Parts: sequence; C-alpha cells; structure tokens
Amino acid sequence: MLTAKDIFVVGVAGGSGSGKTTLTENLVQRFSDHICVVHHDNYYKPHDDLPFEARTKLNYDCPDAFETPLLAQQLRQLRQGQPVDCPTYDYAHHTRAKATVRLMPQPVILLEGILIFAEPELCDLMDLKVFVDTDADVRLARRMLRDLEERGRSVRSVIDQWQDTVKPMHEKYVEPSKGNADIIIPHGGRNSVALDLIVGRIQRHLCANALSQKCKHF
Repeated sequence: MLTAKDIFVVGVAGGSGSGKTTLTENLVQRFSDHICVVHHDNYYKPHDDLPFEARTKLNYDCPDAFETPLLAQQLRQLRQGQPVDCPTYDYAHHTRAKATVRLMPQPVILLEGILIFAEPELCDLMDLKVFVDTDADVRLARRMLRDLEERGRSVRSVIDQWQDTVKPMHEKYVEPSKGNADIIIPHGGRNSVALDLIVGRIQRHLCANALSQKCKHF
C-alpha cells in the first residue's frame, strides 16, 4: 500500500489554452500506470438551482467558482493512499454531472487547473509546481477550437466569455499565481527540454522513496 512518502504530487497550472493538457498527456505517457490525474475543472460548484441561461453567465474563472475544499480533502486522501470518488462536470449544461469517477492513488498524482496556484491550501499539498506560459492570442485560438469541438459552445459564446471573464480573471488571479511556481515553461506544453527536466525531477523522488525493484518502472 502506498504511503504519503511514496507519493509525489505535481501541480500543472497556466491560463486557459496554455498547453496544460498537452503537458499532462506527455507526463501520463511517461509514467503510464503509475500516475493519477486530478482536474480542478471537475470541482466546479454545482448550479442545478439556476436556469441554463443564468448558468451561462456565471464567472467560471475565479477561485469562488470551485469547490476547492472538497478537492483539497480528496487530494489529502490520495496522498494517504486512499481512493476517492471525484466529481465530474458537464460543460454543455454548465453544471456538475451526476456521475463520479473513482481515482486510485498512484506514485505520481498530477493536479491540473488554471487557478490551483492561487489556492494556498492546494499549493501546500504539491511537491512540484509547474506553470505553463503561453501568449494570449495563442491561448484564445486553442480555447476556441476546444470549446467548439469538445464542449458544444458557439463562437459568440466563447468570445463573450473570453472578454467578460477569462481575460480579466487571468490578469487578476492566474498571472499573479505564476509567482508560486517552481518551474515556468515558456511556449506551451510541447517544450521538450522542460518536459525532460520535470520527468527527471519526478523520477529522482520516486526512485529515492520506492523499493529498488519498483524503481525500474519509472
């Protein structure tokens, strides 16, 4: 059974469309079955009490939009080697879904989200904090493609949300939180030099704390 000393928690933050998902996927490829990914987006607060039109106008890019205490509680449970039932989010309907996902503790826990470094309670639970830094015009283009193809949004809704909340909240919360990062990756999640640096740091911790026969898997 895994204990807290066996587990290494990596936080990956950055603005919307910065390349967090790309970096996360690359790390999942490197560590395969030994990594558990937790998305901050799954912890958006439920708004079943509001009509759909009202939900579309909410600010989803500020710390108050998330049920962060629940995330912190479940992250502590994972660090202690306990499985958790993670909530999921329905982007098309702008509210929490009914289904949950069982997450099992792994030697590497990767926490991903735009505002995780703005939350001291979450930062205290991370062993390595990585900020993915990308120009705003690139981030908007990526967000546009993602929201149209994966989340059932319209072009107008994406632009309105960017102008009304995403951009101002990035400047107010996300950009300042970059100061809490241990590593800042320029040019998005495909920076291979930065990826090798992060992989090496994780491997050193895992091999220092794992049994010698397990180390070869990393």
